[in-house]
Amino acid sequence: MTRPAGPHPLHEFEIDTRLVRALLAEQHPDLAELDLRRAGAGWDNAMVRLGDHLAVRLPLRALAVPLIAHEQRWLPQLARTLPVAVPVPVRIGRPSPLFPAPWSVVPWLTGTGADTVPVADRTAWAATLGHALAALHAPAPDDAPHNPYRGVTLASREQTVRPRLATAPDAEVLLAAWDDGVAAPTWDGPALWVHGDPHPANLLIEDGRLAALLDFGDLSSGDPACDLATCWLTFDAAGRSAFRSALPAVDRDTWRRAAAWAAVMVSALRRHPHDFPRLDEIGRHATAALAADPPR
Repeated sequence: MTRPAGPHPLHEFEIDTRLVRALLAEQHPDLAELDLRRAGAGWDNAMVRLGDHLAVRLPLRALAVPLIAHEQRWLPQLARTLPVAVPVPVRIGRPSPLFPAPWSVVPWLTGTGADTVPVADRTAWAATLGHALAALHAPAPDDAPHNPYRGVTLASREQTVRPRLATAPDAEVLLAAWDDGVAAPTWDGPALWVHGDPHPANLLIEDGRLAALLDFGDLSSGDPACDLATCWLTFDAAGRSAFRSALPAVDRDTWRRAAAWAAVMVSALRRHPHDFPRLDEIGRHATAALAADPPR
């Protein structure tokens, strides 16, 4: 997720190219002379482009520190199972007196964020995304990360989510999706790997195809329904049909929970509309999609 450069109240660590160059000189001196250009920042992480083929990814707040560690630990393993590229760290940065958290050097994956692509054009790769998520949704080991905000039962988030939905724009639509998902049977299968946040800004498109899944900071294990929320976040009616068709094993109750997760994500995506206008637009689109196409 990207936003214009500048301070933000969520950010606790100040990151600029001088700091990144100093970290590289300290820990990866062979990379320290490459050109550095700020590439964007979201709620949790900043990206600084490093030369033509790499980027440095650093957490912007303490809450994001374990997210970087999870990517470092698990992405090399998961990448081998996926049909699209993921930003597997190629160098690891350790906490030091210069910066108190882990950080990574990752490949610079070329392409365009799906949030900048017309919604109608996304149908061409809807099935590819479905197949990629199906490949990711394999049983996770016992020591896989646990994220209290993704992959968990909807009931466990009721006290936090319901008040947020009730005060969100288009609350009636979001609450209807939430209530239906909460009423659905809970996931009774094994804990599966989940990306946690596959909305359009975390999908990279190149030459009209899905090229990469980005931002595995919310990587977790549990109910795959949270990832399937992208059905409403990303696609129009034709795209949703293609996406669902690529996932024939997903039952109706899982789609009901997925729609509830879409409502949760809408309420998060629209929390800072002025700082993150593209995320707000994703939320607006998903709200309309939930109203027009509830699970069936």
